[in-house]
Amino acid sequence: MPKRSRFFCRHFILPSASFLLGCGFVAIGSLSAEGQESVLKPTAQGVTAADDDRGLWGALDAATRGYVEAANARRFEALADQWTEGAELSEGGGLIVGREAIVASIRGWLEANPEARLALRLTAVKALGTSAARVRGVMSFTRKPGAKPIETRFESLRVLEGATWRLAESTVEPSQVDALESLVWMVGTWRATDPDSGATIDASYQRVAGGHVILGGIRHRAPPRDGLPATEIDVVELVHPDKATGSVRSWVFDSTGARAEGVFETDGTSFNRRFVGTTADGAAGDVARWVQVIVPTSDSTCTMQSIERSLDGAPLPDKAPLHFKRQK
Repeated sequence: MPKRSRFFCRHFILPSASFLLGCGFVAIGSLSAEGQESVLKPTAQGVTAADDDRGLWGALDAATRGYVEAANARRFEALADQWTEGAELSEGGGLIVGREAIVASIRGWLEANPEARLALRLTAVKALGTSAARVRGVMSFTRKPGAKPIETRFESLRVLEGATWRLAESTVEPSQVDALESLVWMVGTWRATDPDSGATIDASYQRVAGGHVILGGIRHRAPPRDGLPATEIDVVELVHPDKATGSVRSWVFDSTGARAEGVFETDGTSFNRRFVGTTADGAAGDVARWVQVIVPTSDSTCTMQSIERSLDGAPLPDKAPLHFKRQK
C-alpha cells in the first residue's frame, strides 16, 4: 500500500471533497457548455442585455466552450492556455497559485478519473471595464457515465490578454451534501483482520441527517495474545463537511475514552485523514497524531493504513495495512 500524505490539494472538496472541486476543476469556466441563451441574465449589480453585453457574453461563451471541450478531451495544453500565468484558485480554505500548479491539479484528477465529464451553467456576468469580467455560475460533473452529478457554485474573474479571455482568479463555494459524494463508496458494512494482533474489525457506515453526515460504527475484537485477555472496543465516527471551509472533517470516539478529530485530504484516487487526538483513560501518553491512508482498490475492497504516528511528539512505527472487504 502506498505511504503518502502529500496530495495535489488539501481539502474536499472536499474537497471535495468533493475532491474534483478541491483540485481546481471547478474554476475552469464561467458559462454553460451547452444550451445557453445569447443574452446576459440580470443580476443584483444591474447587468443588462445591452449590445456590448451580448458581445461580452459571446466572447466568454466561446472561451468557456473551448475550456469544456479541452477538459473533456484531456487536451492539457489548451487548458493551460485558459489561465493567466499568475492565476489563483481559492476553495475550501486552500489556495493554488500559478497556471502550472492549477493545471497540474486538474490533470492529476482527470487522469485518475478518465470517464469524468464536465458541464457548466451561467448565472451572472458583470463587465469590469473593457478587459475584465466577473462571472458566477454552477458547475456540475460526473465521475462516470450515469453517475449522479455533483454541483458547486463558483465566481471567476476573466481578463482579456491580447485576443484571449483567460481566467485570472476563481473562488469556489462547495455544497455541503455534495462534499460527501466522493466518500459515498464507504457506505455499507466492511470487515478486515489485523495481521499484527489477529483482531477482527467490523465497520458499518450510513448517511444520516438528510445526507449531510456519514455515521460510522466500528467494533474491534482482539483475541487473547501474549498473556493478555481478549478485548472488544466500540468506536463511533462522524464525518461532516465544514460549510465555512468546504473541508470534510471526521470525529472519532471509542469505548476506552479516547477521541480524535481529523481532516480528509485527497488526490482524487486515495484519501488521507490527518488525525489529532487524546488517548484513553490511564494511557501512558496524552496526545496522539497519525495519518490514515485510505485507498479504494475496487467496488468491494479498500486498504487502510495508519502512518506518521506519534505519541506526545515521540515517533511510533507505522501500522500494518488493513485490507477491508465489503460484506454488504
